[in-house]
Amino acid sequence: MQPNNNRYSTTVVALIFIFASHIVAQQRFENVWSEIEKNNTTLAAYRSSAAAEKTGNKTGIYLQNPELEFNYLWGSPSAIGNRTDFSVRQSFDFPTAYTYRKQMSALKNTQVDLSFKKQLIETKYQVQLLCARLTYANALGAELGKRFRNASEIARVWKLRFEKGDVNVLEYNKSQVNLLTLTKSMEMNRIEQQTLLNELKMLNGGIDIAFNDSIFEVPVIQSDFEQWYAAVEAGNPVLQWIKQEISINRKQKQLNTALTLPGFNAGYMSEKVVGQQYSGISVGISIPLWENKNTIRYAREKTRATEDMEKDARMQFYQTMNNLHTKAIGIQHNVFDYEQELKAFSNDALLSKALDKGEISLSEYFFELSLYYESVDKLLELKMNLAETVAGLNRYY
Repeated sequence: MQPNNNRYSTTVVALIFIFASHIVAQQRFENVWSEIEKNNTTLAAYRSSAAAEKTGNKTGIYLQNPELEFNYLWGSPSAIGNRTDFSVRQSFDFPTAYTYRKQMSALKNTQVDLSFKKQLIETKYQVQLLCARLTYANALGAELGKRFRNASEIARVWKLRFEKGDVNVLEYNKSQVNLLTLTKSMEMNRIEQQTLLNELKMLNGGIDIAFNDSIFEVPVIQSDFEQWYAAVEAGNPVLQWIKQEISINRKQKQLNTALTLPGFNAGYMSEKVVGQQYSGISVGISIPLWENKNTIRYAREKTRATEDMEKDARMQFYQTMNNLHTKAIGIQHNVFDYEQELKAFSNDALLSKALDKGEISLSEYFFELSLYYESVDKLLELKMNLAETVAGLNRYY
């Protein structure tokens, strides 16, 4: 019973470690994203633009400006005296037009918020991709550090053996070339790390930001795609924006219909001549015969076109998410299998013992070790690909 208990305890500890690593990695990313969301200059520009657009959408929804008119007319001959006219007039469209304009203003402002949300999501997605690549570069850097220490020790021992005459110059050169290759690999990886950090810095408004994670979090991928997709679709600001556009076009059709109805004007008018004065109200009507021709038809056709766009966008989004979901599950299975088999069939410790005992040559040691290193590198690449795929999958979640 004891061995089973040990295995059970080991499994529990491993699960706790994985879960804790997932939480820590997520917290670190959220800290990075919190800084970038605050300092990103593109988002700041979009915020300012959104505020301006919202103000712009509130223009043109009120009554037209009132008209004041004053006339002073000199009489000829002068005996008839002078004439003074004064009038104030207010024009207005059919009353429902103002209701539709205000409703359109609210719809457009919601659309502005959705446009900003889309930019926010895209920026966060960029950060997620950079963090995934940085995690890979950091993990690879740690792995290359282990390989470098091993290669340095081999190069040191083989140098001593060469000086004693135990190995020939070819064996000695191989140890030195192996060390040189790892040195250059580490340098290239450091360049990649710095490049990615500079990209994060650019997104952070030019402010340096640290990211030292080297462990990929374990993604949670819901197996039921249809149930998961329903929540994702509801959170897609692009689809929501198109829905708003349809609502705006429908409201525009209602507005254009209201504008085909008569407009009115009303006011006060006064006329004064020598010994006489007239004053009273003035009322007028505007009959829209030609000015708004085809506006209703245009709004109807635009609504239909936008509805077709929504169907196409929804279909493409569904297929894209379905492909990403299938890809993510496939890569996740590969990562799990690769990791388990790599642990089971790792030969690096055995190779070192065989080399120390003279059972294999240095060339055989490097060849066999390179196969193991390639597998480790492949596993890291798979984890990075999984992180990138999941980032795309959860972009709108």
